[in-house]
Amino acid sequence: MLNQVAEGVWVRQSAWVWSNSIVVRAEAGLVLVDPGIDGAELNQLADDLDRMVDRLGIPVVAGFSTHPHWDHLLWHPRFGDVPRYATSAGAHAASEARERGRKMAAESASGIPLELLGLLTPLPVDGAGVPGKIVEHQAHAVGHAALLLADRGVLLAGDMLSDVLIPLLDPLRPDQVGAYERALDQLEESARHVDVLVPGHGAVAEGRELAARFAADRAYLHALRRGEEPVDARWGRRAQRPGSSS
Repeated sequence: MLNQVAEGVWVRQSAWVWSNSIVVRAEAGLVLVDPGIDGAELNQLADDLDRMVDRLGIPVVAGFSTHPHWDHLLWHPRFGDVPRYATSAGAHAASEARERGRKMAAESASGIPLELLGLLTPLPVDGAGVPGKIVEHQAHAVGHAALLLADRGVLLAGDMLSDVLIPLLDPLRPDQVGAYERALDQLEESARHVDVLVPGHGAVAEGRELAARFAADRAYLHALRRGEEPVDARWGRRAQRPGSSS
């Protein structure tokens, strides 16, 4: 079920790969961020949304994808025919990789409306359509974006700062360790304004746990810089993931 983690922010965690679907109340209605992950859970999320829409009296008006990996590009007809946004780079990458993403989704999960996967629109330059501030960086995936909701004290981090997944670097792009370090700098600056961090996968972090998440990711990257095999408790917590898409 959807659990409220801050004013106007709700999270529903998947039983598989700890994937977090997020609902944010915006001025015009509800914005659905990274819904997932298989068909049964998408239906359950739609049930939760129906109840929320009835209770609040406002519809789902948009979707937002934090990055162009298939498990963050999902949608369901019951969520509505609304704009689904991503950064310009993220939307372009999702379009280019749509067929591959659909194939990976079909191989990894059941009941997903494959025809709706990855149908994204570049977010307008002024950010209209999605509440908060977009924090775009190049770690983990092209056009990856966090969403800073400073007025709620919340940072939606996408596939960063998880308590269950190690930093996952993009092997197809150069200097991903550097890109990841720069992204952490950006996110850490944003996190100065929040009390709650919601990762794409794993538990919601609150209070002092935010600093621990940054420290864990930085320690992992520092080990890579030294040419060492990172020692990280999260290795033991990794469940079978959908390919390399998280």
